[in-house]
Amino acid sequence: MRDVCRGWLLALALVAAPLSAQEYFGDARPDAPELAARGQLPVGVRTLTAEHADQLDILRYSDANTNPRYSRKLTLEVWYPAQLQPGQKEHTVYTDVLGSGPNDPARPNTPFTFNGRAARDAVPQAPAATAPAGGYPLVIVSHGYPGSRMQMSYLTENLASKGYVVVAIDHPESTRADKAGFASTLLNRAQDDLFVLQTVAAWSQPGSGHFLSGLVDADNTALVGYSMGGYGALNTVGAGVSPVAVAFVPGGKLAVNQQGNAQYEARRDPRIKAVVAFAPWGGAHKVWEPAGLAGVRTPTLFVSGDQDDVAGYQDGVLRLFEGAIHADRYLLTYQGGRHNSAPNPPSPAMLANFDDFMSYAEPVWDSRRINNINQHFVTAFLGVHLKQQPFQPYLDLPPLGADGTIKPDPGLWKGFPKRAALGLAWRHLPAQ
Repeated sequence: MRDVCRGWLLALALVAAPLSAQEYFGDARPDAPELAARGQLPVGVRTLTAEHADQLDILRYSDANTNPRYSRKLTLEVWYPAQLQPGQKEHTVYTDVLGSGPNDPARPNTPFTFNGRAARDAVPQAPAATAPAGGYPLVIVSHGYPGSRMQMSYLTENLASKGYVVVAIDHPESTRADKAGFASTLLNRAQDDLFVLQTVAAWSQPGSGHFLSGLVDADNTALVGYSMGGYGALNTVGAGVSPVAVAFVPGGKLAVNQQGNAQYEARRDPRIKAVVAFAPWGGAHKVWEPAGLAGVRTPTLFVSGDQDDVAGYQDGVLRLFEGAIHADRYLLTYQGGRHNSAPNPPSPAMLANFDDFMSYAEPVWDSRRINNINQHFVTAFLGVHLKQQPFQPYLDLPPLGADGTIKPDPGLWKGFPKRAALGLAWRHLPAQ
């Protein structure tokens, strides 16, 4: 019976999932909320690398080798406002891989491709003279475990079209292609985020010779993280981990990110002005004590499904949201949603394998609908905190659906078409 049900699921997905030649992930459905619409700027994309030298190689740690070192080579995908040349189109083909790590015969790392609405290696468009500090705000994107820098292209392209430079990281030992021990992800997410911020800030300096020179306002930066990326983003902005979490990593090496560690507290970077945490992991796993969560002072948008069976909801994401008492924070909840509140929709290549399909799909939500709602709220939230745009009314919403009732006319949320704001819950807690 289960095989029959899987067959029906994949057959239905095959009808719904493939895109036509004119469609791309992130395109607005007719019922998309207002701010999901793509911006006015053409988008370029480039693939870069950055090498973080002399880092602790925690996966080679042993009693006989307590300080193994290596260079972490980070592959970055960079989306940015572009100036298209005659005949140049906003179209590229992204490559990613299926699976959940190497050497898994049930889910082999088979490459797959999908279309992107961005011009590969396009000339950047100089910021308008009215842009703050003469540059576009920076958004750093961190994927799940495992995942990839391509995991949220519907959002990265959308933000670039609205005047942001967006840098998505492939975290070594944490992608679908090279997944390795979990200790690396626990230790390195915050370090990777801060290193990328420092690197892009240097590239953006006048006279650097880099294509990003003069393009980025790194003093206005946001972190966007999904699952373990959300864990890393919170850890980066002040959520120091607990003693219980320190024991998850060999040799107690996670103490460098522990609450109360003076070295950790000194790494707080004031250039990070906002965090978007999709289904952040750790709340249900004793990663943070109340004092650690109270260390977050950066405005944060949490996004989660209330049936999240990976990060947890009541004892997971909701606990993080309520515990970050010194941050102004919002919580968007997909009622009936599980863990996949952030990624692209499944690609046709995933339809042949149930586990690959379900690593992107939501059982009761249409992924493209989720993508549009995410685009809307992330645009409003980052617009307020990075660009001082007049988008606060899009965040000052009644807590529709929080009491579990269905209202006769749920068209109460600014920016949503009539009868379209359904299946969602919204909460706001100001900083104490």
